[in-house]
Amino acid sequence: MKNRIALFAVVLPLLAAAPGCQQVKPWQRGTLADPIMRADRDPVLVMQDEHIYFSREAASGGRGVGGGGCGCN
Repeated sequence: MKNRIALFAVVLPLLAAAPGCQQVKPWQRGTLADPIMRADRDPVLVMQDEHIYFSREAASGGRGVGGGGCGCN
């Protein structure tokens, strides 16, 4: 019984992760490179995210740059 539970505990996460392992065909890459697929395509949402980040971290700007909220970038 314990072996079945252990096997189930190992196999279930592997089956859940399997759909994420999809190969992208060369002719599909143009669709994925479309600007509509970008997360930062909407300037209003980007400004909103930066406002939330500023409110939480007490820092503004420097997206993608290391450093803390103390201003010691």
